Amino acid sequence: MATIMMLIMIGLLLLGFPMMIPLITAAVVGFVMMFDGFGQMGTFIQQMMGGIRPASLIAVPMFILAADIMTRGQSADRLINMVMSFIGHVKGGLAISTATSCTLFGAVSGSTQATVVAVGSPLRPKMLKAGYSDSFTLALIVNASDIAFLIPPSIGMIIYGVISETSIAELFIAGIGPGLLILLMFSVYCLIYAYKNNVPTEEKASWKQRAVSVRDASWPLMFPVIIVGGIYGGIFSPTEAAAVCVLYAFLLEFVIFRSLKLTDVYRIAKSTGLITAVVFILVAVGNGFSWIISFAQIPQAILESVGVNEAGPVGVLIAICVAFFIACMFVDPIVVILVLTPIFAPAIQSTGLDPVLVGVLITLQVAIGSATPPFGCDIFTAIAIFKRPYLEVIRGTPPFIFMLVAAAGLIIAFPQIALFLRDLAYPQ
Repeated sequence: MATIMMLIMIGLLLLGFPMMIPLITAAVVGFVMMFDGFGQMGTFIQQMMGGIRPASLIAVPMFILAADIMTRGQSADRLINMVMSFIGHVKGGLAISTATSCTLFGAVSGSTQATVVAVGSPLRPKMLKAGYSDSFTLALIVNASDIAFLIPPSIGMIIYGVISETSIAELFIAGIGPGLLILLMFSVYCLIYAYKNNVPTEEKASWKQRAVSVRDASWPLMFPVIIVGGIYGGIFSPTEAAAVCVLYAFLLEFVIFRSLKLTDVYRIAKSTGLITAVVFILVAVGNGFSWIISFAQIPQAILESVGVNEAGPVGVLIAICVAFFIACMFVDPIVVILVLTPIFAPAIQSTGLDPVLVGVLITLQVAIGSATPPFGCDIFTAIAIFKRPYLEVIRGTPPFIFMLVAAAGLIIAFPQIALFLRDLAYPQ
């Protein structure tokens, strides 16, 4: 049955169907084979509806809406200007500023694609003018934007937390350390690249200009304070933090900055609604698919056939990293989390792995896969936004992928990179 379901998914994907169609078709075929007909189909539908019932998922459209408001407003530009004023003049400073701006905007949006648009659009022309190659520039923007998947708030972590019943608050704080590690690695590479290619530096900003940029960016910088401080200060839950972010984004862009008008609300709401609908359909269908494969004990059979159950904790983590990395090169990250997480759940439980550590590694692999050829979703976002050919977008990605994989290896070898802040906030 597992082979037939997999062949159906691959076949329909190759025919160009959107991801939800292969997923639900394979699940329905598996259900019919398992229960000899459609008589119990109501059970399958209940499982699908159950996938979108958890209250934690309310945070997803909230963070999408907040990111959409900020992307269309001035928040991103103010953050970029602040970062540029402090490090734009050092060797490789413009590239380092791009990576840092992606990290900061990820901390206020939680969306990799929103980060590609918000940071890449203004900074790519500046990098090209400064002498950086377009392949390096595009690869940096695409891969640095993936830090947004790790820095809270993270939509990927919310989906994983719901599926695995892991604390979203703990996942959020555990993503900070790995996100900063990746930013450091990217910054070192940007420095080396700038020296090797003799890229000129930007003009140094005065302390007065820096003070002005900090003042202008102080309002957007309150987003991570609200999210992290509010959650870990016990003021509100991650879901409530998402709602507060929407209110704050609205007040910021419509009232304080006045960068948007009330006539923009319909366009923003429509965009958010379309993205949310796609996400929730995928979550519902993915939950039904996961229930089918779990009921048929397919995960246990797969893990036994490849010997993962006997591999030990480190072996299981490596297997998880490889599986999620490869899957996200071809399939939407949310679908990969929904389908593969239940498959590895038995091995995670049997080896006693910390689900928060597993969640961080899964989120990192999803981020890597999203920026990796052939079908990483962020690659196609960059193609659409910057109007550049596919080969040019992916040409400069290998060094960044290598650094991201190295970061995953460091987290496996030194779990406290991810768990140190979690253990401080939530003593065991």
